[in-house]
Amino acid sequence: MDKLNRYRETIRQVLELYASWSKRKPGVNVATELVVDAEQNHFELLDIGWERECRVHHIILHLDIINGKIWIQHDGTNRPVADALLEAGVPREDIVLAFHPPEARQYTEFAVA
Repeated sequence: MDKLNRYRETIRQVLELYASWSKRKPGVNVATELVVDAEQNHFELLDIGWERECRVHHIILHLDIINGKIWIQHDGTNRPVADALLEAGVPREDIVLAFHPPEARQYTEFAVA
């Protein structure tokens, strides 16, 4: 399996794991959805539905594959997805913490771009 397909599958597995941790509250009609656009290399995990009279549309995780690296666009979890990617075998130099400003990424242990 080539690197691109391996990263697609790794992201899918990691996001499925995070989705499995979602807790349903009684009386709340909110679903956790995994959205995968493998052709464009976009991956999102989100909550969508209704909680009482309030609409819920909350992005939990958003990852993209850009130029052979996994870009973490948003991580709204208390278990950093970068750690899960490392545990899955993705090297640090192939993970970009895109939610940090470009000038600050040099101070992380991950790729700048």
